[in-house]
Order: sequence, then structure tokens, then C-alpha cells
Amino acid sequence: MSDVALVKGDERRQNILRALELIEDQISLGERIVVKPNMVSVNKPLSGTHPEALDAVLEFIRQRTDREVVVAEGSAYADSMKGFEVYGLAEVAKRYGTRLVELNRDQWVEVKVVNRDLQPITLRFAQTVAESDCRISLTPMKTHDAVIVTLSLKNLVMGSLITQGVANLDRLSHRLSHWVRPKDALYPRGLGWVVKYILRSDKVTMHQTYPTLNYNLFLIARCFPPHLAILDGFTAMEGPGPTQGKPVDLRLAVASTDFIAADSIGTRIMGFNPLEVGYLHHAIAGGLGEGSLDRIKILGERLEDCIRPCEPHPNYRRQRDWKHPRVEELRASLVT
Repeated sequence: MSDVALVKGDERRQNILRALELIEDQISLGERIVVKPNMVSVNKPLSGTHPEALDAVLEFIRQRTDREVVVAEGSAYADSMKGFEVYGLAEVAKRYGTRLVELNRDQWVEVKVVNRDLQPITLRFAQTVAESDCRISLTPMKTHDAVIVTLSLKNLVMGSLITQGVANLDRLSHRLSHWVRPKDALYPRGLGWVVKYILRSDKVTMHQTYPTLNYNLFLIARCFPPHLAILDGFTAMEGPGPTQGKPVDLRLAVASTDFIAADSIGTRIMGFNPLEVGYLHHAIAGGLGEGSLDRIKILGERLEDCIRPCEPHPNYRRQRDWKHPRVEELRASLVT
């Protein structure tokens, strides 16, 4: 059984603190603590981690240890250090004596994934996150334009992949978003040279096809899973997430040391089946955590009292086309 704390209330900060207290005996803070907020964009506050959420997590940590804590992010479209200031996260980090790290400028370790042809390729994963023995994923609950929902697993993996050409990506992203996408592709095959030589973005390289993106999230999570998942559902996002969606007033917080269990409960709260989310399907089948309700013990609120179905992204039907028999074979070969 995996425990998942589920708290509902009128104060974001207190919801998160209470959720963490419910599973306090299961949390090991370790020697090298990294808190990974979500900051896919630096000018859309609804899409990123709220400063009150970070404040709650850092207070919980500081009450229990004086070890160094790093708050680290690699924004998809801009300089994370700018985002830390704009969103008020820098002020919170300073108050608790924590260090800020821009993961896009970090040293890296290599991780093995596959390309659109299911051939092995190597990506760069931020060393600060890789070497942490306490990886904390702190993210809002959002719908997504490629994998249905983005929660703790995707937050930690995607933000830790290196994008060196952030300035170039910022200038090109709007234009690229208007390219016609093939049925199963997130960007056309011909854009490979742009990704490699101009954007220099391993985040973009992950987004090749729906089957490979979902499978690669699972592959990297096998190597560098979150040790603690915290979902801030005080105000979630529905519709065209992860940046353009509409606010949803859930007033919830979810926390677990089983990140798959946390993401599965978050997915259900938003009205989706975890098994229709490709990366959760692979993670559950691959033994990374619990996804079945009969193997999850919910502490706090009743799940049925917290479910609020969210409007999916407009391309939701296309996103569900992540199943691929060869991918299933590859995953099965890893866990047998």
C-alpha cells in the first residue's frame, strides 16, 4: 500500500503543510535536498508554482533540518532566474536561506532514451537533480498539450533536461507552434536540425511523437524519480495547458513519497483515468509506483469529495494516441 495525503481547505499554504504532516514519518530529507518547482513560462503565473506553495515546503524542511536546500528549475522558454524573481520565488528562497539554480546552465549527466524511430539516443539531465538524494517535485495540477496532464513526474523530468538555447527557443517557439503536426508527431521530422543546432534543447528533443514522449518520461523516471511529490491543486489549470489554460478552483493539496500514487490521485481528481495517460501507464506497468485505488491509502479527505473533472486540452483525442506495440515490447523487456 502507498499512502497519499489529500487535504482540502481555504489556505494554499496550510493545505500543503497539512498534507506533508500527514506523511511526515515517511519523508526522508537526505543530505542533498532539491526542490523542483514548475516554471514552464516566466510570464504566466497560473502555469507556475505559487510562492505560498514554495514557502510551505521550505518551512516544513527548515523545521526538520539545517542542511543546504537548493531550489532548482530549467524553464522551457526563458531564463529561470528571471522567473524566480517575477513569480516571487526568489524572495521566498532567500527568506529560508536556500540557493537558486538555473538547471539549463547546470552540468549534466547522460540519460538514454529513444527517438521517433525507437532508436537509442542520449540526452543531458541536470547534475544537480541527478545527484540529489531528496528530489522534491512541487507543481501545480495542469492539463497538457502533449501528455494529457502534467504532474510531479513530468515536472521533475522535463525541467531537468538541458536547454542551452533558451533565448533562441523563446524567439522561435511561437513560430514553431504554428507548424502543422503529423498525426502522431509533436514536431515534424525536418525540424531535427533546428532542435540540435539552434535550440540546443533536450526538452524539445523529448517531444518527437506521442508514443516516444510518454515512454521517455518513464525511462528517465526509472533513473531519477521524485522522492517526494507535492501537487498544489489550490488553483489548477484546465483546457489548453500547460500555459494557456483557465483556472480551476480546487483548493486541494496532494502529497506522497510514491510519486506515481500521487500523480494517479491527481489525475483522477481532474477527471481522467491514470491508465489513459501514457507515461503513467508505463510507470505503473514498470513497477515505479502504485496506480490502483485498492493499493493506495488516502489520508485526509475522501477522494470522491474532491473530484472535479477538468476540461481537457483541445487536442486531447490526439494525445490519447500514444499506444505503440513496439514501445510496449521495449518496456516489457526492461522489467522482466
